[in-house]
Amino acid sequence: MYYVYILTNKTDEVMYIGVTNDLRRKLYEHKNEQIDGFTKKYHVHKLVYFEEYSEVNDAIAREKQLKHWVRTKKNSLVESKNPIWLDWGSLFGF
Repeated sequence: MYYVYILTNKTDEVMYIGVTNDLRRKLYEHKNEQIDGFTKKYHVHKLVYFEEYSEVNDAIAREKQLKHWVRTKKNSLVESKNPIWLDWGSLFGF
């Protein structure tokens, strides 16, 4: 499986969209700031949304699509499945 995921910081001000084939590992890396760059700099650790894909090309295409959306549209997507922006990583034991 492949996953497109959305992370945010604790105040939900900063948003990051990524793709991975191992959501548990990737979230662990983000939460422990093992990945240099944007998510480490802005402490973006909170998993608020994800989608599953069986084909990597579909996941990559969706990631690119979401990255081009305006913030309000991304917010609406998150709120369609997670209206109060819970940290699903914590709920799922990530």
